[in-house]
Amino acid sequence: MSHTFQPLTQEQAESIAFEWRYEGEYAFYNMDADEEDLASFLDADERGDTTFAILNDELIGFVTLQFESVDAVSIGLGMRPDLTGSGKGHRFLTSILNWIEATYGTRTVRLAVATFNKRAIRLYESLGFIPQDTFMQETNGGVYPFLSMTREQSEPPNN
Repeated sequence: MSHTFQPLTQEQAESIAFEWRYEGEYAFYNMDADEEDLASFLDADERGDTTFAILNDELIGFVTLQFESVDAVSIGLGMRPDLTGSGKGHRFLTSILNWIEATYGTRTVRLAVATFNKRAIRLYESLGFIPQDTFMQETNGGVYPFLSMTREQSEPPNN
């Protein structure tokens, strides 16, 4: 079954923010871990038309796009907690990359990931993302190291 993408509704944003609970060190990604991020995510005007629900009959994730140019976009993404760590990330991210290219024709995709998240970094590298540099990001009441990664889409990734 293929994933579908649609603008994130307020109800979906609230479900993600208040019901999605990651365990252990991944609790870092709980929406309420950072008040400013939570407020932005819940504000429909701030989300605008750049945050999308990813559905597979039900809500399984989201992606936020920030266009840097016609050919480059930075993404933020999240997968429903009960689906993480079970080998579903490759198909999930592949569907995002295919959708971005098909919808926007974007060739360069960038993202940033907390450096502790080795599981996500391995996934991103397996799909052609190249580590660029590390930087310190203020979030969740502290300052944490993040890794920026870039992928040049010369052709759509294989499913």
